[in-house]
Amino acid sequence: MPRPALHQSQPPFFATAKTQIHLRILQTTDIHVHLLPYDYFADRPNDMMGLSRTASLIETARAEAANTLLLDTGDFLQGNPMGDHFSNVQTATDAPHPMIAAMNALDYDAGTLGNHEFNYGLPFLLGALASAAFPVVLANVARRLGPTPTEDEPLLPPYRIETRQLRDGNGQSRSLNIGLIGFVPPQIEIWDHRHIAGQLGVRDILETARAYVPKMKAEGADIIIALNHSGIGAAQESPHMENAGIPLAAIPGIDVVLCGHQHLTFPGPRFEGIDNVDSRAGTIHGKPAVMAGFWGSHLGVIDLALEQDSTGSWRAHHHATHLRPIYIRNDRDDIVPTTPESPLILRTVQDHHRRTLNHIRKPVGETAQPLHSYFSMVADDPSVQIVAQAQAWRVADLLRGTPHANLPLLSAAAPFKAGGHAGPEHFTDVPAGPLSLRNLADLYLFPNDLRAVRCSGAELAFWLERSVGLFNQMTPGAQDQPLLNSLFPCYNFDVIHGLSYDIDLSRPSRYSIEGALVAPGAQRISRLMWQGRAVDPAQEFIVATNSYRAGGGGGFAGTGPNRIVLDVPQSNREVLQDYVAHTGRIDMPPTPVWHFAPLPDTTATFDSAPRALSHLPNVANRRITAAGRGPGGHARFRLHL
Repeated sequence: MPRPALHQSQPPFFATAKTQIHLRILQTTDIHVHLLPYDYFADRPNDMMGLSRTASLIETARAEAANTLLLDTGDFLQGNPMGDHFSNVQTATDAPHPMIAAMNALDYDAGTLGNHEFNYGLPFLLGALASAAFPVVLANVARRLGPTPTEDEPLLPPYRIETRQLRDGNGQSRSLNIGLIGFVPPQIEIWDHRHIAGQLGVRDILETARAYVPKMKAEGADIIIALNHSGIGAAQESPHMENAGIPLAAIPGIDVVLCGHQHLTFPGPRFEGIDNVDSRAGTIHGKPAVMAGFWGSHLGVIDLALEQDSTGSWRAHHHATHLRPIYIRNDRDDIVPTTPESPLILRTVQDHHRRTLNHIRKPVGETAQPLHSYFSMVADDPSVQIVAQAQAWRVADLLRGTPHANLPLLSAAAPFKAGGHAGPEHFTDVPAGPLSLRNLADLYLFPNDLRAVRCSGAELAFWLERSVGLFNQMTPGAQDQPLLNSLFPCYNFDVIHGLSYDIDLSRPSRYSIEGALVAPGAQRISRLMWQGRAVDPAQEFIVATNSYRAGGGGGFAGTGPNRIVLDVPQSNREVLQDYVAHTGRIDMPPTPVWHFAPLPDTTATFDSAPRALSHLPNVANRRITAAGRGPGGHARFRLHL
């Protein structure tokens, strides 16, 4: 049923003519169950997150416009301990999932799925969506693929055409058919192979859009909005693009593109200088687009002035795009909320919040030393090492008596919380002393399952070459060069425990950020050793890892479904919990694994949290000094190479 039109005046910054319709599109994306401004990993409030604050922005934005749509572009069911706690089918079917309950309360008009919606399996996902009071559309995922996208047997409705009675500038009711179509990165076939293989088929976003958009137009869609859980990547189209926002906007018939997945903001400076993208006006190929950050950090707002031409077709006469943040940083880098929390959301989720706190505070063991990730990108790190040891412990036990038992066992792990655009609050920080379930969630963020792969020594070298694409190339003898590529995801910086190796930063990266081979002759990894001997390229190894990496996520050598030799129906976090319970007390100074090859008279800088300063004296085998303030509330450090 159409929502009754509101009668508030249009905001002064966006005026329309008497015969035009002002349609306001509101976007949320990548909420990841962050319903409240509360960090369950740290067990403390955090005003940088929370749909309860975004909800107040939604209320204000709706009150300013006569005609609004509230849309979400995915990754709403997974992402924090509340999501994990409510991630079983029984909970999802007995009562609405807390995220669905909040979205129902806010009266969302529609949504699509993100890649993380598939993390807990198909039964959970469909059980959670059964309680949604709003439609969820998804065009490029099917139960069965047909000869063409329009002949697929879809998992969910691929699109929806909503007929709305909207007020024009004269106050007259006008009928508008609004088409909504959803997309998710096709890489879910790799990332959640265990949940998808044999159950779902996935198509390329652009192939799917080109098939369905003409069909939607033929069925009467006046405008089409792409709910695209995919970011703004390369301008040139390529098969199975993960971030397909630019070529998607170029498809005739699509009028608006809502982006997500990258945890970035658009409009914004991050996307300056990209062909066909106007990072100030918020357009892609001249069409309005928006990406509203993550965890409820922003509300995306697109205003359209729609008018009919002489043929009766509707088009956008003009448009405007902007973002509304839930917080700002003041001159002292303090977080200052820009809006209060919504009492509606507080009432809706207060019981879920209480149950989550009771769950995450359950004791599981203790640690003799702090486990933090403040220096995890520049030095051997105990918060990564404990995960690697837990993986190896369980895999060694499960491989006993198998043909793989006599092969050398290694373990690959990466930091998951290492600052970046998530801010200086986004680091693992487990103090010495008692360990609870929330500490384990802080150490292992994602609901991956344990896997083991079999690969060669040569593939291990290429695995590590892909990993060290994190680092910028250094000029020997130069000072204070930026060390880290800010676009490289920290979860792709794998450290392979059981080996030792050097990283030569004077050489270029062999791989691009996306994993494409760009410098075939480049070799940063040297002195690759196992048990004091050089790794033989032909020697075979078993590597304990997670389901994302083992399935091929990130494009690392030696991985992929055909390389998996152990498929464990247990999450890495559960394995970590078992390991802590088995050990009782963690007493584990970091074991040296990797070093930077010496570059005399050369320094590089990187940013971490101000809290890292107190841990600086304990960083072993690296010469790191404080270098003042960094941007966005970070502290800057200098690495002497």
